Amino acid sequence: MTPQKLNKTEKKAALALASVFGIRMLGLFLIMPVLAVYAQDYPDYSPLWVGIALGAYGLTQALLQIPLGMLSDRLGRKPVIVGGLLVFILGSVVAAQADTLFGVSIGRALQGLGAIAAAILALAADLSRDEQRPKVMATIGMCIGLAFAISLVAGPLLGNIIGLSGLFWFTAASGVLGILVLLLSVPKVVTTSARRESLPVLSELGHLLKHKQLWCLNSGIFVLHAILTAWFVTLPMQLQNAGFESQTHAWFYLPTLAASILFMVPMIISSSRNNNSVQWLRFSIVVLIVALLIIAVAGQNPWLLVAALVIFFTGFNFIEASLPSLLTRVAPAGSKGSASGIYSTGQFLGSFVGGVAGGSVLQFFGISGVVVFCLILLVCWLLISLVMVNPAGVTSVSLSLPGLTESKATKLSEQLLTVTGVTEARWVEEDQATYLKVDKKHYDEKAVNQLLKEASVA
Repeated sequence: MTPQKLNKTEKKAALALASVFGIRMLGLFLIMPVLAVYAQDYPDYSPLWVGIALGAYGLTQALLQIPLGMLSDRLGRKPVIVGGLLVFILGSVVAAQADTLFGVSIGRALQGLGAIAAAILALAADLSRDEQRPKVMATIGMCIGLAFAISLVAGPLLGNIIGLSGLFWFTAASGVLGILVLLLSVPKVVTTSARRESLPVLSELGHLLKHKQLWCLNSGIFVLHAILTAWFVTLPMQLQNAGFESQTHAWFYLPTLAASILFMVPMIISSSRNNNSVQWLRFSIVVLIVALLIIAVAGQNPWLLVAALVIFFTGFNFIEASLPSLLTRVAPAGSKGSASGIYSTGQFLGSFVGGVAGGSVLQFFGISGVVVFCLILLVCWLLISLVMVNPAGVTSVSLSLPGLTESKATKLSEQLLTVTGVTEARWVEEDQATYLKVDKKHYDEKAVNQLLKEASVA
């Protein structure tokens, strides 16, 4: 059977929503490679305030990621997204006009209040068919990664021309652009779909927090973004001390990022072909540890800093790309939205903790103290990863069953579990749907469709 492709609506939705998400994340990431340098011009400068300013958005993102996702289910996706972007613009303006790092931190916290990730992903789910949804989500994910890479290069270049205040005005303008793209390019939608696969459900959160494999993944994304933010409290100054002027940092990041991607690609290919993602994950944690150990001994040696950056971003990019994939395979059927909400909360909370802890450690213990802090987190994560196992090669399938009684739905779930390739079946009365986890290689779709026909007739 010829594989289906994205239809016109799905293509338009994927590109438009990826653009909105990417534009917003670019605005958040843009100051990461330059703040530690330009912050020295503020009267209340201290490494601690640099860390707070870097990580402040993470705290408000973590607090509102799940609530705003749920709110979008009541008020609609677009109103929540537009409101979030307006708050993001307000935060950017506050930071642009601030004459202290305290004011910049307030602006960054306001930027984070516009936590629209869950609403965007839910809208993407509304606008795509079940079988095409992974492609739409992958497009959005790639755009986020691209935004991070662009920010490392564009931040120093733009900062040298327009300064830190100008960067915040630029992010405010990008927020306006995001609203225009959303309103003019994203197709209108009337019905919603796959709610539990895109949005968090409050009643499920407690159970998922106790899920051992998910707990390992949530801990991992927390550590990954904590060490990233902590490192960017110190890295721009390390580059300056090694003889790289701030305006040249862009040309320092660009080749190191490119090299790290070249090294990462074979790792991604191997993990997907051989189902050994957890082994590669542990290897990547070790790679991050090696990069930080090189930083510890690099001093002002530019070549060692280059080597450390290439090694660091090789491990970082692999983990950033592989953890969401592991999450979707580990999350219980019909609970991907809730699992993703907790995961995103851990990610942004890590950014906040990393910024504040990195800044305070730098202030009292110097760069070596930040390296030790990051190493401790990574070693703890490596130990946690020892309990992880490679998930089976499964995918999620949602079956809409309107009008089915609970007793018939329960009986159908039991029958579905006997079908070859079906590993999990879960009926959700609220959604009038059954959610399956299936082995992609052995899934007997014909047998499932036959059971659905019999259930509808009965």
